[in-house]
Amino acid sequence: MRIFRHFADLPDDARGAAIAVGNFDGVHRGHLGVIGEAGRIAKTAGAPWAVMTFEPHPRGVFIPDTPPFRLTPLRAKAREIAALGVDYLFVPRFDLAFSRMAAEDFIHDIIVEGLQAQHVVCGYDFVFGHGRQGDSEMLLRSGRADGFGFTCVQQVQDGQREGFSATRARQCLRHNDPRGATHVLGRPFEIEGRVLVGDRRGRTIGYPTANLSLAEYLRPVNGVYAVRVGLDDDSDTTWHDGVANIGLRPTFAKEDVVLEAHLFDFGGDLYGKRVRVALIDFLRPEQKFDGIADLKAQIAEDSENARRILARA
Repeated sequence: MRIFRHFADLPDDARGAAIAVGNFDGVHRGHLGVIGEAGRIAKTAGAPWAVMTFEPHPRGVFIPDTPPFRLTPLRAKAREIAALGVDYLFVPRFDLAFSRMAAEDFIHDIIVEGLQAQHVVCGYDFVFGHGRQGDSEMLLRSGRADGFGFTCVQQVQDGQREGFSATRARQCLRHNDPRGATHVLGRPFEIEGRVLVGDRRGRTIGYPTANLSLAEYLRPVNGVYAVRVGLDDDSDTTWHDGVANIGLRPTFAKEDVVLEAHLFDFGGDLYGKRVRVALIDFLRPEQKFDGIADLKAQIAEDSENARRILARA
């Protein structure tokens, strides 16, 4: 999959695509309905399959002081979209100037002139342009006038007739329900980052940890989780079972939220390497211990519980 951050001087083979347009934070099962519909149309028409998303997320531009909320920062979002088989990913920079573009100009300058889109697909609630004046009805009218096809995908629902949404996934993660988030996303929620050098305290008690900053990721509820940790090796990812704590580490009077993951039966050096930590299940809330002995005993119990859960997962 090729990624473009602009629309000027695109190669000919990147034009004329069937393109899914949206924020797609989470690339959840509802988003897969929109992106997949663009793929079906592209295959039928013999056209390229493309996705357009926006970075940074508009919410972070309009409300810059908002707490971290991302489910998939750009790196993670691009990886999930590429895994679907998409040919091209277009990622215009979203800033205040971009937000002031009239909806009609977005269609003319980007969809028609820039991408020369053959077909546009969006979700039922997609809006765009200055003042959110553009919607699916405008895209339908413009498509008829400017010669591109348009499809609006209705909400994708589960067996209980609940819609899949990023909001629903966030609510699950904030209420110690990573399994619910997995149901919405279609895969476990992951936090990805480079392993930081911490206090190295874990190795002194027999439980070395890989420490990650949560950066712009949504903060799941603080606590202990059964996890799988992915280690990238060229184009492959090797997964290891483990247990992780997300929180402030109150036993040691820390004030910054960090993810600390202990990999079972692993003795390698991870400092400076990128890892992916997938939250499989919630074990317990974070708590403060009276001393190292109590902490160590609890980690041993958490590890056994995580092993049992992961063996069944």
